Amino acid sequence: MEGAQGQLYDSMEPKAQGNPVMKKLLLILNCILLSIGNCGGPLIMRLYFIHGGKRVWLSSWLETGGFPVILLPLAFVYFQRRATQGPGTELFFMKPPLFLAAAFIGIVTGLDDYLYAYGVARLPVSTSSLIIASQLAFTAGFAFLLVKQKFTSYSINAVFLLTVGAAVLALHTSNDRPEGESNKEYLAGFFMTLGASALYGFLLPLVELTYKKSKQEMTYSLVMEIQMVMSFFATLFCTVGMLINKDFQAIPREAKTFGLGETKYYVVMVWSAIIWQTFFLGAIGVIFCASSLLSAVIIAVLLPVTEILAVIFYKEKFQAEKGVALALSLWGFVSFFYGEMKHNKKKKQTPEEEMSQIPGP
Repeated sequence: MEGAQGQLYDSMEPKAQGNPVMKKLLLILNCILLSIGNCGGPLIMRLYFIHGGKRVWLSSWLETGGFPVILLPLAFVYFQRRATQGPGTELFFMKPPLFLAAAFIGIVTGLDDYLYAYGVARLPVSTSSLIIASQLAFTAGFAFLLVKQKFTSYSINAVFLLTVGAAVLALHTSNDRPEGESNKEYLAGFFMTLGASALYGFLLPLVELTYKKSKQEMTYSLVMEIQMVMSFFATLFCTVGMLINKDFQAIPREAKTFGLGETKYYVVMVWSAIIWQTFFLGAIGVIFCASSLLSAVIIAVLLPVTEILAVIFYKEKFQAEKGVALALSLWGFVSFFYGEMKHNKKKKQTPEEEMSQIPGP
């Protein structure tokens, strides 16, 4: 029994350079979490606005307000630790310098949440998702500056294509403007979403830099602690906005007039908070297991899925410029992954294989 508990504990506590098999499993788990949040988050947020929701600060709050759910896996890991190490085991691993760094990133995340929620309130999901695809370009740039990310011709090509795809949308911004919305409001939503894309493109490499500069040994438990602190301060930032905007007083009134009914209003709120938490935990988990650039690529790769779901569930228009932007995005994804496959294949070659590929005199 003790051996089984130890294995379970070890599976939740891989070091940054630990068991490669377990790290791959963690990467897959975080990719799944990121996929759920990346596709479900925008759709459920848009559902709120389509059926009469108007509170941008409330939507921003919900993006990180589900952070208490992280206490469940943290408690599980703690009791496993306690079973193997005794009652003297530490409750939390995080030290003050890392706490302060996570708090700062959390406040900036709160600002990013507001920018994104404002954009989703004004734009169809298919449009906002395509704009968010430009995040890969911002992540690539900041990853190069902050963590010295190395690029290949394929990754540079992918970044270029995704940027061009977002530019194509910018040239035809008013064709899918929701009914009753002014051109000024639509443009504000477009540029707010672009700003959210740029800011989150900065945050992903910043999280990776925090991992690298930390004087603590990084474990997945510590990653979850970081996510909880980040989400707490992001939620605190949005709580201030809600208090100023008097959103808390407006919630009961808004629930009564919600298009799907009062009960479903609160159901949407709860699931929105949970789904968005899977996104953020998945994103920083992928950074822990791989890199910030891979996290941004996965977010971008899921673009077609979000596009198709928005067209199916919300009957959104899918004009020619969206098709062009989507094609450019897919081309960029294929380019990036092909380059990664070639790079990994080259890394696995033995010195003898590399010598055999060198042409003779």
